[in-house]
Amino acid sequence: MKKRILAICDLEALYACNFMQYISQKKSVPFEIQAFTNTEKLIETAKKERIEVLLISDKAMDERIRQLSVGQIIILSEGVHDPKLDQYPSIYKYQSSESVIREVMACYGESMQEPMEVTALKRPVVIYGVYSPLGRVLKTSFALSMGQILAKEKAVLYLNLEEYAGFEQLFEQNFDRNLSDLIYYMKQRQRNLTHRISQMVQSANNMDYIPPAVSPADIRNTQYQDWDFLLDELELRSSYEVIILDLGDGVDELYQILGRCNRIFMPVLEDTVSKAKILQFENLLRLWNAVSVLEKIEKVKPPFYKCSGSGTQYMEQLVWSQLGDYVREVLRKD
Repeated sequence: MKKRILAICDLEALYACNFMQYISQKKSVPFEIQAFTNTEKLIETAKKERIEVLLISDKAMDERIRQLSVGQIIILSEGVHDPKLDQYPSIYKYQSSESVIREVMACYGESMQEPMEVTALKRPVVIYGVYSPLGRVLKTSFALSMGQILAKEKAVLYLNLEEYAGFEQLFEQNFDRNLSDLIYYMKQRQRNLTHRISQMVQSANNMDYIPPAVSPADIRNTQYQDWDFLLDELELRSSYEVIILDLGDGVDELYQILGRCNRIFMPVLEDTVSKAKILQFENLLRLWNAVSVLEKIEKVKPPFYKCSGSGTQYMEQLVWSQLGDYVREVLRKD
């Protein structure tokens, strides 16, 4: 089964090629990307193959394009365009490619009548859980390192389900949409949930992530059935090959979510108190009849490292730090 086609047509060749190159690296985008720098080639292709989404500059739009059998036309606008084009949704051209594709997916998600099935287009999803009953064990740094390393070859989505993740402070930016918004859609059992996700994902070294919830209450008040629905939708309808769950203790029925994971990485320490806490957690899993979770746990001991900076600088340092080397070794064994 072939992927649906997302075509971009811009008379500015450099823009079209750069956009295509960026999107082609995004393994999570559920489209085949085709770029055109003139309308003749676009029209010729559209007569042979169905184009699901056409992102076209306002300068390239003409009456012949209007007559094409295209799923959805979106105008790539430079700010002001011909009022005749107001019937189509428009996206501002001169912003980051990441922002453009987010808006494209938002427009497409709103127009879809049925959820898009991509089951036949991808490999089975692998879910990695990263959890520890201990604090200050580099759990999140380990998970972020793993996500970025895996994203070099696979489509990866990182989800932080901690009560306090601190991402706005870490990345020194405010996020328009975050996990709190996604939780709302999950609870509503909204159709096209994966397209809602496409509207809010951010990227770090090709790893997609959804900015974490803004309030601990959003995590605590979300039931396991909601998380279960989210994971089902990601497995059935997304293009992700790997999902990384960075888990905290505020998650409802934690052991059940751990049970959804294929592998669980647990950062640990060797001191007496830490060992006692780990043992208590393991005994609790046995009481819960969740021995299968125990069998999936791999204890890891991330090396201490000193990382300066924040945001992009911090994320890049993670990958090439001593911790990044350790994560590569763990994944190699896995």
